[in-house]
Amino acid sequence: MAVHRLGIIMNGITGRMGLNQHLVRSIVAIRAQGGVTLKNGDRMMPDPILVGRNAEKIEGLAKKYGIDRWTTDLDKALEDKNDTIFFDAATTQARPGLLNKAIAAGKHIYCEKPIATNLAAALDVIQKANAKGLKHGTVQDKLFLPGLKKLAMLRDSGFFGRMLSVRGEFGYWVFEGDWQEAQRPSWNYRAEDGGGMILDMVCHWRYVLDNLFGEVRAVS
Repeated sequence: MAVHRLGIIMNGITGRMGLNQHLVRSIVAIRAQGGVTLKNGDRMMPDPILVGRNAEKIEGLAKKYGIDRWTTDLDKALEDKNDTIFFDAATTQARPGLLNKAIAAGKHIYCEKPIATNLAAALDVIQKANAKGLKHGTVQDKLFLPGLKKLAMLRDSGFFGRMLSVRGEFGYWVFEGDWQEAQRPSWNYRAEDGGGMILDMVCHWRYVLDNLFGEVRAVS
């Protein structure tokens, strides 16, 4: 059994999602279990380099989670031919520029959503990646939540019969702060910081609808 190294440049992992969801629960967990088993029995082991602006924070996270490599110099990290994937979970406004820089360096892309704050910038990123023949994708983790996996199983079993419409209800479960402390006063709520209900969540709803129920014909 051979072990194949997969070099990943991880940018923006000091943020809540970058740290908890992507570094700790994904990359660190995969490394702890000995990598990912491939079809031929070999294993793929992710070898991340952590990138951020705050050297003290990045170094501290690297030591805490047993990661050898970290840097504050993204340009230098992108020059390393041994790291083939660029992951970004930094701010939405900066993402198109970062992705374009990584694409120019020939890196495959995996990043948080959304990839831009407007359609033109998003299409520009995709077109440049396609022109270079690079693989690219954004986080669509909601499809793999236990509840939605169960829903897909029931759909496939014919439990619902023919589905003609879907009603979705969603809330941020915000506590107003009058009788208990307000919840998560973070960028997710602020459009000026790349958040807001549309940019932050509609992309999730859309791929859930497309993959669980079918093409959206009308919204009411």
